[in-house]
Amino acid sequence: MSVDLTKLESHLASRSYVEGYTPSQADVHVFKALSSAPTDQPNVARWYNHIKSYSSEFDTLPGSSKAGEAFLSSGAAPAAEEEEEVDLFGSDEEEDAEAERIKAERVAAYQAKKANKPKTIAKSVVTLDVKPWDDETDMAKLEESVRSIEQPGLVWGASKLVPIGYGIRKLQITVVIEDELVSLDDLQDKVAEFDDYVQSSDIAAMQKL
Repeated sequence: MSVDLTKLESHLASRSYVEGYTPSQADVHVFKALSSAPTDQPNVARWYNHIKSYSSEFDTLPGSSKAGEAFLSSGAAPAAEEEEEVDLFGSDEEEDAEAERIKAERVAAYQAKKANKPKTIAKSVVTLDVKPWDDETDMAKLEESVRSIEQPGLVWGASKLVPIGYGIRKLQITVVIEDELVSLDDLQDKVAEFDDYVQSSDIAAMQKL
């Protein structure tokens, strides 16, 4: 069998494979009928070298060789071509090594792409209740002190004063934290350091983003 290169060149001008969107037995069938990549058919040459990289996987590729028949014509294949086919699927260590090298490069490229994928950052929205000592505590100063706490992964949000009885109001303030960077225990310890204004603090609510 010989290959109708003109027909195959036209077919591959807008396609990557003889049939479908992945290598198949149809590609293998046509590939075996060629002795080498043609120099005057650029699309066929590109396809040939690509399919050649799957040499070690030919027996496991899916599909049928039937679609490849459309690009073949009757006639005995040249002796050199037959020898080339034997080399490809026999004990040609050079071809096997090339196929393994290409497979290794693909695996490495996949691993690199996977490693460079942005990591999802876990965040939480926390509602913090900060209680003053009494009704004479300067709540503006208390809030100013709390908001002065700065560190990576911590963003202060909205706040309000909530009555808790006897004229005393607590500060209820929202904060967004990155879970890996901010410890709530540490944050509460820092809030407690403003003991001129702060009696205690509690985590009123917490929700993962």
